[in-house]
Amino acid sequence: MSTPLRRHDAIVVGARPAGAATAMLLARGGRDVLVLESARPGTDTLSTHALMRGAVVQLERWGLLSAVVAAGAPAVTATEFHYGDDVVTVAARPGTTPLRAPRRTVLDPILTDAARAAGAHVVFGARVTGLLRDGRGTVTGVEYVERGTRAPVRAHAAVVVGADGRRSTVAEAVAAPLEHVGEASSGVLYSYVPGVGTDRYRWHYRPGRTAGVIPTTGGEACVWAGVPTARFDALRGDLEGAYRALVTEAAPDVELGPGPLRVRGFPGVPGFVRRAGGPGWALVGDAGYFKDPLTAHGITDALRDAELLARALLGSSERTRPAALRDYQDTRDRLSADLAALTERIASYRWDLAELRELLPALSRAMRPEVETLRALHDPVPAAA
Repeated sequence: MSTPLRRHDAIVVGARPAGAATAMLLARGGRDVLVLESARPGTDTLSTHALMRGAVVQLERWGLLSAVVAAGAPAVTATEFHYGDDVVTVAARPGTTPLRAPRRTVLDPILTDAARAAGAHVVFGARVTGLLRDGRGTVTGVEYVERGTRAPVRAHAAVVVGADGRRSTVAEAVAAPLEHVGEASSGVLYSYVPGVGTDRYRWHYRPGRTAGVIPTTGGEACVWAGVPTARFDALRGDLEGAYRALVTEAAPDVELGPGPLRVRGFPGVPGFVRRAGGPGWALVGDAGYFKDPLTAHGITDALRDAELLARALLGSSERTRPAALRDYQDTRDRLSADLAALTERIASYRWDLAELRELLPALSRAMRPEVETLRALHDPVPAAA
């Protein structure tokens, strides 16, 4: 037998960067927000960790960048692009705030703590089992089960936000239409290696293989190696051996050391864009828009879209919400289109180094409208103390 219906202004399903940031902003805007996350607090997850300029702009404005710095994420003040044996270094402009790449065991708790501090009720170990609807089919809430209990809990809200990743339960439940599906994807192997992190991101490219070094917290770097998805199955038998071989081939100057490494892998899936909202529901982060991690823009996408969605919800009423969600999708898609197309081209591995020298600067230029849009936003809610 279910418990009585609980009522909120918004229910956010997922407490990773997209969900936690959306909940934080809605709560700072005075909304009653329930956040449901199936994992335990601080759980690690697949991530490049790299924050691009837009994400740094937002964390700084929200008053959270200082916590990322205090947690030990080193300043990233340059990016190296290795085209085979040729290296191009792009230094940050003087006076700009350095980039950072915190572990998700650092970033995710910072965001969920900020959501709680703003008044959101965050429940970990809560698995959503279904959506509630009214007689017209409009989503009106969720049913969920907390870890260690059997009785389902029903919660009602004016809007349910799916921030639960590319395999989103919310997106599946509302049959959110796919508006674009890519064709190319890349597989990646990665590990955390001490002593190779520096003050820069390092991207290495050779035909058919890539690698990267992303300095993160704990004195380690996330060192990854990538191949086309079609090649990934051949690597499964010996992940560490394949990983070491690929890093050596793509980035021979990166020293992994002789000790055993815990290597994790992701075979890759094509990117996609889903409809961003409908009657009583909205999607944010990978639930609504996913692209290959090869260009390390996922967290930045998540924080950007969290802000765009929160602003749409805070600035609309029940009557005007459909139009606000359409505007949110239009802005998301406008800022994402070139980034997604270039990412897919790079993830296809159907390039030579001469073409790549054009694709990567184009990718950098495609990030500028996003940064300009975020910098132009006024702060709609109080910043963290």
